[in-house]
Amino acid sequence: MIAPVHHVVGLTSIVRERILPISGNLLVRQGQKVSATEVIAEAKLPREHTLIDVARALQISPTAAERLVRCKVGERLAAGTEIAKGKGLFANAIKVPREGTVVAVGGGQILLETSAAKVELKAGVPGTVIEVLPGRGAVVQAAGSLVQGVWGNDKIEIGALVNLMNAPDDTLTESKMDVSLRGSILLGGMIQNKEALRAAADLPARGLIVPSIAPALIALAREMPYPIVVTDGLGALPMNSAAYRLLTTNAKREAVINAESYNRYTGAKPEVIIPLPISSEPPPSPDAQTLAVGLQVRMLRPPALGALGVIEKMLPGLTVLPSGLHAPAAEIKLESNEIIIAPLVNLEVVG
Repeated sequence: MIAPVHHVVGLTSIVRERILPISGNLLVRQGQKVSATEVIAEAKLPREHTLIDVARALQISPTAAERLVRCKVGERLAAGTEIAKGKGLFANAIKVPREGTVVAVGGGQILLETSAAKVELKAGVPGTVIEVLPGRGAVVQAAGSLVQGVWGNDKIEIGALVNLMNAPDDTLTESKMDVSLRGSILLGGMIQNKEALRAAADLPARGLIVPSIAPALIALAREMPYPIVVTDGLGALPMNSAAYRLLTTNAKREAVINAESYNRYTGAKPEVIIPLPISSEPPPSPDAQTLAVGLQVRMLRPPALGALGVIEKMLPGLTVLPSGLHAPAAEIKLESNEIIIAPLVNLEVVG
């Protein structure tokens, strides 16, 4: 059975295809050196039209709604501008969701034209452009250490990696951060409260790498001005030993934190890249690999969720699992020396 590979590699060739969502202008050429945060292509999204139905929102007739509208055709409105308000002590207010220009008013409705938005595509990795994709983007190649995560908040930054962890199961707290960490990418423990996120923003930090984060904090994490990469999952999970060893041994080096969202169709994942000097280009790591004895794997489901182990034996045929299901399985020796039986579908290769 072929399983996905979760990359935690000390030295590898990193090749990334970076593509705009729509056709645009390419700003780089083949053979050009780029930094991770350098804009390599840009495009303008087309203008959009938003219909705001005041009558429906206030649950009144179109005629009554027209008397409450406070804007006129041609008027430029900022996001959040109040354009209508119902009557009464606790009346609802209707506000503009995005900046735009009023192009029509009538029948208790407002048609808003929003400005064309500019999309900038960053390289994402510090390396060399090895292929240009006219009007769409480029392929960039780099070499260094690579640690992939499972969640990111769609931001990119570069900075010195500073280790705040003493063990894989540490928790990141506000008390661990001070002004000496300003401008650094922080390798921290599990995030269980909003104060830790806000303290990193107040420094400000360049980025945050953590093993796990409480699900209730995801919305706040998306709003943070710095990138966040979660290496292992949601909840209170310790950092897997492979990522912990690699990241802690590279503390004080410059790191790139690309917290792009996981995309199951393109294979893109949030990741941390630590550029390293090389004399020759190392081979790239595969994105998928056939499960076999001796491979290091990670458990994707309870009861050993997140644990690393080595495949000791591939079991023949179908194995009856505790749930009663019959599935292909393997015998795994965990780092704790415990031997477990795990279905192959619950494994991913680490390397």
